[in-house]
This record gives sequence, structure tokens and C-alpha cells, in this order.
Amino acid sequence: MIDAHAHLDSVDGDPAAVVARAAEHGVEGIVSIGAGLDSCRATIAIAAAHETVWATVGIDPHRAGAGEDPNELAKLAFASEVVAVGETGLDYHYGADRKAEQRVLFEAQLAIAEGAGLPVVIHCREAVEDTADVLAPFRGTVVLHCFSEPRLLPVALERGYYVSFAGNVTYNRADDLRAAAKDVPGERLLVETDSPYLAPQPLRGKPNEPAYVAHTVAALAAVRGEDADALGRQTAENARAAFHLP
Repeated sequence: MIDAHAHLDSVDGDPAAVVARAAEHGVEGIVSIGAGLDSCRATIAIAAAHETVWATVGIDPHRAGAGEDPNELAKLAFASEVVAVGETGLDYHYGADRKAEQRVLFEAQLAIAEGAGLPVVIHCREAVEDTADVLAPFRGTVVLHCFSEPRLLPVALERGYYVSFAGNVTYNRADDLRAAAKDVPGERLLVETDSPYLAPQPLRGKPNEPAYVAHTVAALAAVRGEDADALGRQTAENARAAFHLP
């Protein structure tokens, strides 16, 4: 298994211990996400210290209008540890008063990804139409992280995006997400923890970490009628393809 999205710079405790526990639970790699310039620098440092951790660099939509300079992000995108730009995107649940600023920041990061030849990791919350619109000209690889907008699925399927499911797909009321997960082609499915957030149902309320990604794999396998071990291997292969991992 590969955890396709974790915030190792924000986990509870020493990231090295978190990475070690993940390995003990069959997690062979972790894509650690930068969310803001300071976070990106910390994430690159963590990836540099661990052979099985790779970094992304992004300024998430919650920081739109806060003065973080995409030009600085562009410099970080060429670090050897970096495998994608993001997370970036649109969030109209928490940022409805900054829609214009979010869009400018989003578009700037897509340009950085194109210039660096990197995939993008997308955050979308209550912004389906605008997210699809901004992404339409982008010709690189797109990963829809923590997929929670089933209305975006037809666009994702048509355009060949990767669709990544987190612990919230295990929640009792997440029938719509589980239904969406049935329709994602096997070669476009990813799993993630979004650590330290969104712990899966058996551990809900506790800090999340990559060691728990197996719970999400099991939930997806059950709803898709597949073997969990096989799905874990498939999603790991998909993550390697999406992020060009070794």
C-alpha cells in the first residue's frame, strides 16, 4: 500500500516514528503534502530523511489572500524530493468570501506544475463547477485528493483523473462516496489517510496516521467486491504511476 496523501509535518509525534509504524503495517510509501510555504519546506526535509517518503509542494486554498508567494513555491517545485504540486484548489465551504483570490492562487499553481512537468493534487469542497472549469485547460496528471464531491466524478472519469479516497469513505453516512468508489476504474483509484485528519471509522476521533490506510483499502475493497490485498497492490501501482515514484 501507498498512502497517497498525508501531512507528515502535522502528525502527532515524531514523523520518523510515524513512518516506521506505517512500514510495520504494510505501507511501502507515503506522499507527504505541503500546504503553505513553511509546510512545504518542512515536508521536503522529511522526504529527504526517508527513502519511502516523497513530497509535494502547494499553497492550499485556505491560505488564499494571505500573502504567500507562488514564485517562492515555484522554486521549491524543482527540489529532487518533490513529485507533485499541491495541494491546491478551491474551497467554498470555508473560503466563500475569497473565491477570486482562491482562483488566482489555483491557476498560478497549475502553471507551476506545467512548467515543472509535475502532477497536481487537488482540493475541492463545494466548488465543483469552478474546479472543473479551472482544470479544463490543464494537460498534466490530476489527483483529486480526499474525494468528497460525487458530482465531480463524471468530469474525473471523462478526463482520466486519479480519484483518491480517504478515511471519510468508511463513515456510516458516506453511502454517496462508497457508491462513487464503485465507478472509479481500478487503474485510477488511490487511497490516502489525509493524516492527521479523517481517521477511519474504527479509529474515528483519534489522530490519523499512514499506518491506518489499510482501513480505507478494506472499505473500498468491500464496496467494490474485490480482495483487499489485491486492491492494496493495485492502488500502490497507481500511486507510482500517478506520481512517477520509483
